Amino acid sequence: MASKWKSATTPTHCSNQKDGPLTDHVTRAADILKGHRESIDRLDAILVYTLGERFKHTQAVGKLKAEHDLPPSDPAREANQIARLEDLASRADLDPEFAKNFLNFIITEVIHHHKKHQE
Repeated sequence: MASKWKSATTPTHCSNQKDGPLTDHVTRAADILKGHRESIDRLDAILVYTLGERFKHTQAVGKLKAEHDLPPSDPAREANQIARLEDLASRADLDPEFAKNFLNFIITEVIHHHKKHQE
């Protein structure tokens, strides 16, 4: 009785096989993968441009704070922002800890830029 399972040495795709269920399956998977990757590329671009826009505003805030001798950081606002982002992350089915770490990284960069304005 022949096994229904292929051995590790049994080829699953033959280069001379033009059409067949496995080739069609692999082609469909490749098309789906391509679609996901194109979406990821678009989302990466959105993230970069969104961060660029965000940093334009934080640069303006940093200059304003420096002009008015305000501290470069606002711990109460930062805590509120982190809590808000964790809530958004939960609703977006994103790991809240990841979102918190991401925002902390951004806040650290913003504070660094604000301190530069005060020098």
